[in-house]
Amino acid sequence: MAVPKGFREEIESARLTLRALYRAVDRLKVAQELPPTLRRLFEIDADLAEALWVLDQPPARYNLQGMVSDTRDSLDRLPTAMKGFLATLKPEDLAPLERLALELRARLRPEEAYLEVPGRDPSAPPPGGGR
Repeated sequence: MAVPKGFREEIESARLTLRALYRAVDRLKVAQELPPTLRRLFEIDADLAEALWVLDQPPARYNLQGMVSDTRDSLDRLPTAMKGFLATLKPEDLAPLERLALELRARLRPEEAYLEVPGRDPSAPPPGGGR
């Protein structure tokens, strides 16, 4: 099974969106208690980081079809999980958080999608032409 066209880029984009949200949450000091809805986003983010790691491994080393299926599930859960988290915030915190997250997202470099992905050199081309 081949990796679907644009799959890596979709994962990278989702991770960058989450990274911007985390930074905005931290800067604005909202959700300091780490509500379960934010922990769900962390779990999805971890799934996405793992998928990026697998994409850099030799193709026969992992069940690529299973990884794609699991990652697609995580990507599909992301919008609902994001809405669930945002619904826990105070109304007066929501607009500034969304605005700051968008500003931060615009400034993130693509290689920042690989933060916390072990052994990844974002400047190296992916093995097997995975992009």
